[in-house]
Amino acid sequence: MAFAKIGVAIAALGLVACPPRLALAGDAAHPTVIELFQSQGCSSCPPAEANVGAVSERADVLALSFEVDYWDRLGWKDTFSKAAWTARQYAYARAMGQDGVYTPQVVVNGRVAGDALEPGSLAGLMSRGDRGAGGPSVGFSGGAVTVGRGAAPSGGADIWLARYIPHAVEVTIPRGENAGHTLPYTHVVREMVLLGKWRGEAASFPVPGGDPALAEAAIVQAEGAGPILAATKR
Repeated sequence: MAFAKIGVAIAALGLVACPPRLALAGDAAHPTVIELFQSQGCSSCPPAEANVGAVSERADVLALSFEVDYWDRLGWKDTFSKAAWTARQYAYARAMGQDGVYTPQVVVNGRVAGDALEPGSLAGLMSRGDRGAGGPSVGFSGGAVTVGRGAAPSGGADIWLARYIPHAVEVTIPRGENAGHTLPYTHVVREMVLLGKWRGEAASFPVPGGDPALAEAAIVQAEGAGPILAATKR
């Protein structure tokens, strides 16, 4: 636990030291989507978790933590892992032409990937993956996600609903590489729902019922784990 707290402190100092351009890669209407792929069984992951956690509450950031399952056979089964999150990480690897996957891995706006083990490397990913102010408008309206008119990719865009725990959860890990530590996990994704396809026309996508304790975000993403075009959270 001590090294996780140190990592958070270092992350906070690193972000203060970053130039304004690196710290402001998005805004509240165009949040930077940071996806962290990690596992409770991975001893290298806590620094990346700390760095992502340090920016996760910013209005201009949508941070989502996906706990993969390929570490589960190595001494400790992650309490939040799902095969679907591993599949999402592999889909990114294929889309980006990578040979394989690793933890920790951070994907920013579906455009760039890295380990984010240092605050500066996370800031660099946020800068390089900046999608600017383009893309369609997206928002929640009543029981639906609404997407405005705009230029769609040739294959259309997937409309994803992410449901995640809206705070940090501490997990005590008795076995595996992190045995004996109680570690925080921030914005852990519990559900990803594919609401439909957007092809450029203004559209509304009904949101199915879910756990009211979970926060929700909507992501407009080019088909096949491509670049993220728009996102919002509530």
